[in-house]
Amino acid sequence: MTVVLHGGGPGCHSAGDFAAVIASRPGRRWLWVDLPGYGGSAAPEPGPLFTTHARALAAILERLGLSEVDILAQSLGGSVALRLAADAPTRVRRVVLIGSQPAAFPGPAVDPGLGTRARATYYGGDGPSPAKMRALMAELEWHDPAALSEDAVLARHRASTTPTALRLATDTAARGTPEDLGDALASVGTPTLVVWGRHDPFGGPDYATALADALPRGDLAVLGATAHHPQAERPDAVAALVDAFLPTTERS
Repeated sequence: MTVVLHGGGPGCHSAGDFAAVIASRPGRRWLWVDLPGYGGSAAPEPGPLFTTHARALAAILERLGLSEVDILAQSLGGSVALRLAADAPTRVRRVVLIGSQPAAFPGPAVDPGLGTRARATYYGGDGPSPAKMRALMAELEWHDPAALSEDAVLARHRASTTPTALRLATDTAARGTPEDLGDALASVGTPTLVVWGRHDPFGGPDYATALADALPRGDLAVLGATAHHPQAERPDAVAALVDAFLPTTERS
């Protein structure tokens, strides 16, 4: 079973973030999980963001009787996957994470406040709109904004305006505060492939290199002409990496 976890931007949800990858691999068993506060899921419990979501994910896997899974994750979801792999190493078999920033590393230039500022801009002023969603996705998630479809924009906008999403819109305390997982990365023995867009505004390939090096069994793939959402912008390349890195023999 391959669990799919989405990113943390407004309106992100697993079936939407990874729609093209999922559609291209119908033979793989997918479990789409919307983390607390996203999609149709309820608001999260108070506490550290990655840890709280990892506990929620572990509870879902326990409820479904899944003792061991692979994880394909974007940004926030990747940090959650690493937290779960550190806390419950027998639960996670392999991880492909995309654009995740679970820790601060000396040297690589990152902008940790970028997501918070983008969220405040999107939900501020006159409130969220399709035009503001297009601007957010074009600026942060897609290297080629001309390839961004109207359907993708409208789907994200709808998902960003659910009652739960609006209630948590700019309430950082209610959504949970990201913790630095730097001390936990060395205990992640799970084979992990870090996938990075060459033009990711949240951090460059030097950050991705530092993250892969901090993981005992980390590998790295950098995709050119790609920003923060390679799974949407270059789904064929991401699907090929998933095929190469995650086991093809499915088992629970």
